[in-house]
Formats: sequence, C-alpha cells, structure tokens
Amino acid sequence: MSYPESIVPTGPVPVPRRIRALHHGEVVLDTLNAVYVWEFPPYPQYYVPAADVADGVLTDTGETRTFHHGDARVMQVGSGTAWQYDEGELAGLVRFEWDAVDSWFEEDEEVFVHPRNPYSRVDALKSCRHVQVSLDGVVLADSTSTVIVYETGLPPRYYFPRTAVAFDHLTPSETRTACPYKGRTTGYWSAGEAADVAWSYDFPTAPLLPVSGHVAFLNEKVDLTIDGVPVERPVTHFS
Repeated sequence: MSYPESIVPTGPVPVPRRIRALHHGEVVLDTLNAVYVWEFPPYPQYYVPAADVADGVLTDTGETRTFHHGDARVMQVGSGTAWQYDEGELAGLVRFEWDAVDSWFEEDEEVFVHPRNPYSRVDALKSCRHVQVSLDGVVLADSTSTVIVYETGLPPRYYFPRTAVAFDHLTPSETRTACPYKGRTTGYWSAGEAADVAWSYDFPTAPLLPVSGHVAFLNEKVDLTIDGVPVERPVTHFS
C-alpha cells in the first residue's frame, strides 16, 4: 500500500515562524527570516540569515567545502559545524548542523530531530475499528479503542490503551527517540527477537495529546489485522 508523499519544493521557502536556537543556555540565533531548504526529502532544514546569529557564535575555519547547494564557508559552532553560502539564492544564509546547538524552537515550542515539514500533516484520530497486533502467533495488543496517527508519507500507526497491551510478552528497552511532530518517547519494548517493536509517548506535543500513555507497534515488524483483515507489512521504517 502506498501513502501520500510530502511536497518537495525545488527552492527555498520562507518560514513564517520565529526560529531560535539555544546552546549552553544562551540564545545563539533568533530570526523571523529563516527559510526552509530541502536537502533530502521528505523534510527541510532551516537556513538562517548570518545577521541573526549572535556575535561570537560562528568561527570561520577558513575552509571551503562543497555542500548540497554549492561551495560554502565552513564555520565552527562549539564542537559542531555550520556553513555559510556567499553566492547564489542562499547567499548570506547559514545552515547549522542540527546537533551543533542544544535545542531549537519554533516560536516557544521546542522542535526535535529536524524542522517540521510545512507540507506534511500529522493527525491523531480516535477509532473504534478492531485492531490486533501479533507476532509469531502471539497476540501483543487487541482493542476496539485505538488512536490512529496519520502522518504524511508513512503508514498509519495504531496506538493502543495500555490495558489492551500484553506486556507479559514485551521486554522494556533502553531506547529513546524523538520526533519533530510527537516529541520524545518515554518507553520502548522488544518482543522476542524483534527489537524495539513498540514505543510510547507519555508527554507528546499538544496536537498529539490523544496518544499520551498509549503504545504503538512498528507495522514493519509485526502482524496487523484490522476488522479481521490482515494488513501487509509496509517497507518503511519510521515511528
């Protein structure tokens, strides 16, 4: 089964939100004039005006390197890297490696992993469809009261109430991940040889509050039936 893909513009797109980044507790950039630039689908990166980066944050290494959009000057940001273009449609803009700073914010809300794609949707919808997850014949979850998360470009994810999950067949994992749309996970579980097959967000972002405390399973690693009809395992691998 295929799913709607995100639009991928060929040029920069203005970001209508205030973008800030913090490092060691200090604001290192604050801009109302960032642009989205797509280096790889399906998500963009922020490119920010050099004038909106705090003084002393960027150290010019004197090195020039070829990046996604041509030659750019390499900058040091603490132990991380940034680069600045001096020519072309991105002239005067700086691209920070995401982990070169400690945290990113759109307005006053923290963003994780990468910028949110303005052409993607993520919806959490309650559903009474009968959804069952099993693996090697063992039922891991069964419910007629799931929350389905629809995210552009990905298969639907079915979030089960914890009372509908067979935790006696799951083993807690130390894995933790983050999502720009949902926030940081608070739990992962493995099932048999299938590592990190389930996860949970106890404190998701505001739009995804319906999944709080629920448990989802990676469709790619389990057997899923909906209203008694088996669902083919997708080939994607994102949570």
